[in-house]
Amino acid sequence: MAGTLKFELVSPERILISADADQVIVPGMEGQFTVLAGHAPVISTLRPGVIDAQLEGGRRRRVLVRGGFAEVGPDRLTVLAQHMIDLDDLDHDTLSGELELANRLLADAKDDDARIAANEHIEHLKALRAA
Repeated sequence: MAGTLKFELVSPERILISADADQVIVPGMEGQFTVLAGHAPVISTLRPGVIDAQLEGGRRRRVLVRGGFAEVGPDRLTVLAQHMIDLDDLDHDTLSGELELANRLLADAKDDDARIAANEHIEHLKALRAA
Protein backbone atom coordinates (compact mmCIF):
# COMPACT_ATOMS: atom_id res chain seq x y z
CA MET A 1 0.00 0.00 0.00
CA ALA A 2 1.42 3.36 -1.01
CA GLY A 3 1.65 6.30 1.34
CA THR A 4 3.39 7.30 4.52
CA LEU A 5 2.62 7.15 8.19
CA LYS A 6 3.54 9.45 11.05
CA PHE A 7 6.38 7.85 13.05
CA GLU A 8 7.35 9.00 16.51
CA LEU A 9 10.13 7.45 18.58
CA VAL A 10 10.29 8.76 22.12
CA SER A 11 11.93 7.90 25.43
CA PRO A 12 11.50 9.40 28.88
CA GLU A 13 14.36 11.80 28.06
CA ARG A 14 13.54 13.00 24.55
CA ILE A 15 11.80 12.72 21.21
CA LEU A 16 14.36 11.22 18.83
CA ILE A 17 12.24 10.96 15.68
CA SER A 18 9.01 12.64 14.65
CA ALA A 19 8.68 12.28 10.89
CA ASP A 20 6.74 10.73 8.05
CA ALA A 21 7.95 7.23 7.17
CA ASP A 22 7.46 4.87 4.25
CA GLN A 23 8.05 1.82 6.47
CA VAL A 24 9.40 0.97 9.91
CA ILE A 25 10.71 -2.41 11.09
CA VAL A 26 10.06 -2.92 14.82
CA PRO A 27 11.57 -5.57 17.14
CA GLY A 28 8.37 -6.81 18.79
CA MET A 29 8.39 -9.29 21.65
CA GLU A 30 6.69 -11.90 19.45
CA GLY A 31 9.05 -11.17 16.57
CA GLN A 32 10.10 -8.45 14.20
CA PHE A 33 7.29 -6.77 12.23
CA THR A 34 7.08 -4.15 9.48
CA VAL A 35 4.67 -1.23 9.69
CA LEU A 36 3.38 0.43 6.52
CA ALA A 37 0.60 2.99 5.97
CA GLY A 38 -2.76 1.29 6.42
CA HIS A 39 -1.48 -1.22 9.00
CA ALA A 40 -4.07 -2.79 11.29
CA PRO A 41 -4.09 -1.44 14.88
CA VAL A 42 -1.59 -3.29 17.10
CA ILE A 43 0.06 -2.77 20.46
CA SER A 44 3.28 -4.70 21.09
CA THR A 45 5.96 -4.74 23.74
CA LEU A 46 9.51 -4.37 22.46
CA ARG A 47 12.40 -6.75 22.78
CA PRO A 48 15.94 -5.41 22.62
CA GLY A 49 16.85 -4.76 19.01
CA VAL A 50 17.06 -2.22 16.22
CA ILE A 51 14.23 -0.12 14.86
CA ASP A 52 14.91 0.42 11.16
CA ALA A 53 12.94 3.34 9.70
CA GLN A 54 12.79 4.25 6.04
CA LEU A 55 11.74 7.89 6.23
CA GLU A 56 10.03 9.88 3.52
CA GLY A 57 12.54 11.08 0.95
CA GLY A 58 14.73 7.98 1.25
CA ARG A 59 16.48 8.80 4.54
CA ARG A 60 17.13 5.81 6.80
CA ARG A 61 17.35 5.89 10.60
CA ARG A 62 18.41 2.93 12.74
CA VAL A 63 17.99 3.06 16.50
CA LEU A 64 18.95 0.49 19.12
CA VAL A 65 16.14 0.13 21.68
CA ARG A 66 15.80 -1.73 24.95
CA GLY A 67 12.33 -2.12 26.44
CA GLY A 68 9.11 -0.24 25.83
CA PHE A 69 6.17 -0.69 23.52
CA ALA A 70 4.84 0.22 20.08
CA GLU A 71 1.35 1.40 19.23
CA VAL A 72 0.34 1.07 15.58
CA GLY A 73 -2.63 2.63 13.83
CA PRO A 74 -3.51 2.92 10.13
CA ASP A 75 -1.72 6.26 9.79
CA ARG A 76 0.76 6.35 12.70
CA LEU A 77 3.34 4.43 14.70
CA THR A 78 4.37 5.57 18.15
CA VAL A 79 7.25 3.80 19.87
CA LEU A 80 7.86 4.50 23.55
CA ALA A 81 11.31 3.12 24.35
CA GLN A 82 12.79 2.81 27.83
CA HIS A 83 16.28 3.29 26.39
CA MET A 84 17.48 4.13 22.88
CA ILE A 85 20.70 4.91 21.04
CA ASP A 86 20.80 6.28 17.51
CA LEU A 87 23.19 4.02 15.59
CA ASP A 88 24.65 7.11 13.91
CA ASP A 89 25.85 8.16 17.39
CA LEU A 90 27.14 4.73 18.38
CA ASP A 91 30.86 4.62 19.09
CA HIS A 92 33.14 1.96 20.56
CA ASP A 93 32.80 3.21 24.16
CA THR A 94 29.00 3.41 24.02
CA LEU A 95 28.80 -0.06 22.48
CA SER A 96 31.13 -1.48 25.14
CA GLY A 97 29.00 0.09 27.88
CA GLU A 98 25.82 -1.35 26.39
CA LEU A 99 27.43 -4.80 26.15
CA GLU A 100 28.55 -4.60 29.78
CA LEU A 101 25.04 -3.61 30.88
CA ALA A 102 23.48 -6.44 28.85
CA ASN A 103 25.84 -8.95 30.49
CA ARG A 104 24.82 -7.62 33.92
CA LEU A 105 21.15 -7.95 33.00
CA LEU A 106 21.80 -11.55 31.95
CA ALA A 107 23.57 -12.31 35.24
CA ASP A 108 20.69 -10.75 37.22
CA ALA A 109 17.89 -12.38 35.18
CA LYS A 110 15.29 -14.00 37.42
CA ASP A 111 13.35 -15.97 34.81
CA ASP A 112 13.67 -17.53 31.36
CA ASP A 113 12.04 -14.59 29.57
CA ALA A 114 14.56 -12.15 31.05
CA ARG A 115 17.46 -14.49 30.17
CA ILE A 116 16.23 -14.88 26.59
CA ALA A 117 15.81 -11.11 26.15
CA ALA A 118 19.26 -10.42 27.62
CA ASN A 119 20.89 -13.08 25.40
CA GLU A 120 19.20 -11.64 22.29
CA HIS A 121 20.41 -8.16 23.22
CA ILE A 122 23.97 -9.43 23.74
CA GLU A 123 23.97 -11.20 20.37
CA HIS A 124 22.61 -8.10 18.66
CA LEU A 125 25.32 -5.93 20.26
CA LYS A 126 28.03 -8.39 19.24
CA ALA A 127 26.75 -8.29 15.66
CA LEU A 128 26.82 -4.48 15.72
CA ARG A 129 30.39 -4.56 17.05
CA ALA A 130 31.46 -6.98 14.30
CA ALA A 131 29.93 -4.69 11.67
